[in-house]
Amino acid sequence: MNTPKTKTKTKTTTTMAGPVNLTLPMGDPNPVAGCRHCLGVAVARANARSVGDYSKATDANVVLRTHLRADHGAE
Repeated sequence: MNTPKTKTKTKTTTTMAGPVNLTLPMGDPNPVAGCRHCLGVAVARANARSVGDYSKATDANVVLRTHLRADHGAE
């Protein structure tokens, strides 16, 4: 004898999640005076911005922050 299977209904939530709280974007890191690597990255960042390549400019900021932290002890 076959018994009919009961279907379980699941409720789908259709409301939006709460708001996302974002911080202000970080400013550009400043190169250390007299450091050739800092200067090179800062020039690359300026060149990228001058041609509208903001992705490359952001990458330069990441490289400069990493260099500042590793070689100049910046936080």
